[in-house]
Amino acid sequence: MPGIEIVDVTDETRFGLIPPCADPAFDHRSCDYWEDADRGSKASRPSWLPAGAGSTAGSAAGSTAGSTAGSAAGSSNPFALPPKREVNPFAPPPKASANPFAPAFSMPARNPFLDEAADPLADNPFAPRRPARPTIAAEAPRKLQLLGRGLGIFGSYAKVLLVDGEAAAYCQFGPLSAYPRALRTRELYPKLPDAPLPAVISCIATTPAARKSGHALRLVAAVCADLAGRGFAAVEAYPEARVVADATPAARPQFWIRAGFVLAVDDERYPVMRREL
Repeated sequence: MPGIEIVDVTDETRFGLIPPCADPAFDHRSCDYWEDADRGSKASRPSWLPAGAGSTAGSAAGSTAGSTAGSAAGSSNPFALPPKREVNPFAPPPKASANPFAPAFSMPARNPFLDEAADPLADNPFAPRRPARPTIAAEAPRKLQLLGRGLGIFGSYAKVLLVDGEAAAYCQFGPLSAYPRALRTRELYPKLPDAPLPAVISCIATTPAARKSGHALRLVAAVCADLAGRGFAAVEAYPEARVVADATPAARPQFWIRAGFVLAVDDERYPVMRREL
């Protein structure tokens, strides 16, 4: 039997496992359709894939450092007159040197709410240590940064199903607040329950070679179990009913019914599928 593993997308290595879309015009790795309700796109944008955000900052820092070094080199002329120091007539006179016969100066009582960075408390070996929260590097691909926005609090926003180490299916999900387009979609249907707010599965996709193997259903089941463990009472999906399978990242309504969802809103174009957890 093939080895099946489901992993969370939490770093660039896992991000590299996300499979390409069946339609080359789209790409999960550069899609911000759900994250940006006004200008989001599913289109393939290769410029989003390399991690090049840090190079611009680095070159800017290099140019700044170069100009500073140049100015320092320009002031190293041994025959040049020393620069004149501007005198401020309104500045207070300089303080006299310390009096060695004066009593020792006592520091004022420390205010624990001020100057925390300048005067940190001594390390308490008995105090519980907070675990370091995972973060996404600023130079990481743009989509990975979107998937990692809630990494330190909510957890992963995406999972990949691997078959013998090869990516076979991809799923993106998260709290409703992470996907403004989902929030806007729900506003169209006032009959949907407002409390408790559901989690969202925004994307589910299987590679063409892995289709009809149940991998997408298995991945959705794992995501629903994960969301239930994170405290969500329900999860929703917003498929498009009139498009071909390869043109939508949200599958068809029939798929969600097989995954245990029910039709919460019957709309001929954008139905809402819901599953209680």
